[in-house]
Amino acid sequence: MSPDIELVLFDLDGTLIDTAPDMVPALNEVLVAEGRPELPYAELRPHVSHGSTGLLHAAFGDGLEAAEMERLRALFLARYERRLAEASAPFPGVGALLDEIERRGLRWGVVTNKPGWLTRPLLAALGLDRRAACVVCGDCVAQRKPHPLPLLHACELAGTPPARAIYVGDAARDIAAATAAGMAGFVALFGYIVPGESPADWGARALLEDPAELRDHLPGAAAAGAAP
Repeated sequence: MSPDIELVLFDLDGTLIDTAPDMVPALNEVLVAEGRPELPYAELRPHVSHGSTGLLHAAFGDGLEAAEMERLRALFLARYERRLAEASAPFPGVGALLDEIERRGLRWGVVTNKPGWLTRPLLAALGLDRRAACVVCGDCVAQRKPHPLPLLHACELAGTPPARAIYVGDAARDIAAATAAGMAGFVALFGYIVPGESPADWGARALLEDPAELRDHLPGAAAAGAAP
């Protein structure tokens, strides 16, 4: 990795934060309210990375009319907002990774398609809002990932050229956005990978089984691993 890297950008759901413990129960509440049985947590969890639309398709099928999708989406988001940070937490190892990024004099930020009215309270509840150099949500700019604009806007907010940033995400759109923005993309395999997806085909710089593996791709890796 280039020694010029200054900024590490993360997707939110399925990369930085494990939000499935709150999103899946909220969806099951909607299923019950609609007269349907709850679905297993393990079945719904991989779809969290694809947001409310992906979750609703997983629960109700792909044949929903646009108006019905919007109705169910409103029901789901209302329930999710009420339990936004009850059980959500950084993935194991993410806290230590953020500490290491900061220790090396680098900065980090968040680029997510999640709307700001959910993203910012969640980050605040977890004590991450003041540490982030930038936060770009799905309603911050005119385009959403896989368009590169959100990542480019994050770099602008942080005052960092895109060539000196990297992006970590758990969906093909994350790597597509990173590539289009001119930065290296990394896949968080510890996130929400839907069965049948092939992260190795997304064109990422590396596939990360654990957050700690990103350390080897950051400036100062050799020094950090040297014997005291």
